[in-house]
Amino acid sequence: MRLQIKNIEIVDPLQKKDSTGDIFIENGRIVSKFLNNADKVVDGKGKIAVPGLIDVHSHLREPGEEGKETIYTGTRAAAKGGITTVFCMPNTKPVIDNAPTVEFVLLKAQKEGLVNVFPIGCATKGSHGAELSEVGVLKKAGIVAVSDDGLPISNSQIMRRTLEYTKMFKLPVISHSEDKELSKNGVMNEGKNSMVLGLRGIPKQSEEVMVSRDIMLAELTGGYLHVAHVSTAGSVDLVRQAKRKGIKVTAETCPHYFTLTDDVVRVYNANTKMNPPLREQEDIDAIKQGLADGTIDCIATDHAPHMQEEKNREFDLAPFGIIGFETILSLILNELVDTGVLSLSEAISKMTSNPAKIFNLEGRGTLKEGSVADITIIDPKYSYEFKKENIISKSKNSPFIGRQFKGGAVMTIVAGNIVWQV
Repeated sequence: MRLQIKNIEIVDPLQKKDSTGDIFIENGRIVSKFLNNADKVVDGKGKIAVPGLIDVHSHLREPGEEGKETIYTGTRAAAKGGITTVFCMPNTKPVIDNAPTVEFVLLKAQKEGLVNVFPIGCATKGSHGAELSEVGVLKKAGIVAVSDDGLPISNSQIMRRTLEYTKMFKLPVISHSEDKELSKNGVMNEGKNSMVLGLRGIPKQSEEVMVSRDIMLAELTGGYLHVAHVSTAGSVDLVRQAKRKGIKVTAETCPHYFTLTDDVVRVYNANTKMNPPLREQEDIDAIKQGLADGTIDCIATDHAPHMQEEKNREFDLAPFGIIGFETILSLILNELVDTGVLSLSEAISKMTSNPAKIFNLEGRGTLKEGSVADITIIDPKYSYEFKKENIISKSKNSPFIGRQFKGGAVMTIVAGNIVWQV
């Protein structure tokens, strides 16, 4: 199908482009113009076209925990949020540490998914942190990175070998930075609020100790390190220093870490329980600065669905994690762009050109001629309340339910096909 989007503002960070014009799509690719007329024309007046958003950190729960989410439901939630590509973490049941499981996810995504799905493979067999996975086999099967996310690789020698081995395949190692001894039994940020609430705290150092160690190992090995879900000012500073030294390190954060402080935990709402936990205002300020100066390369959801009965338990017993596909773009627009922390182009780069470069996604993350026609259409005037009954995800565990947003995705295009439209 030949699709034309006319009279639309085109923002493409990779091309440093921000101008009004037309986009032409043919055979799933962006072309300069048609030889014949378009099969479908979309009027983009008053709207903005950006490269399709790439979420480098999510949990689709399939195989094994389909009661929480599936590839079918998760990719639809992603499409609603303007996301055209999701990376799914390997802590499924069974974990993604072998080629058949990678192939299962890819086949499911091909048959049932609305958006692109790229699996991340386990760094170690079974995510046990003791023996390296067969990374070459996993790469051939279709993974884009390795991680034991949900768990840190506590053994420094194993982490060193992982960074050395994956370097051969040009695969980033995504680190879940947590010292499990320091965070043991903790359920929220350690500080004034944890003391008042009588909840066991997780100190910021439990993250920062491991970020520091992994950076040192990346320097030692020359491997590709990507630090997941940065939540503290100390971690931002460590990544900044590492980049200045020329170490191959990149980093991501999530919207809740530049939006909410641990003050919201005071009502004992388990939808505010995540790992790493919500921190303090000084950490939010540092993360925003890290985004602005390029220390933090990506913004990801860490979409972690859980069933309502799990989250309705006592705060101590409820699982960590929140959903994020359907709110990430609006939170970026409202918290970063509207407040002047980032320009629209800078913000969009955190979910398009930067992820595409870090994870070697050729032909994605841009609207250049010849690239895959993955496109997100934004209406800056689109206003909506995030209501529980309107959530597409199978799970509803979000701290943003009831929030009023202005600006969001009104159309999502994957390989030239309109997969979501308001």
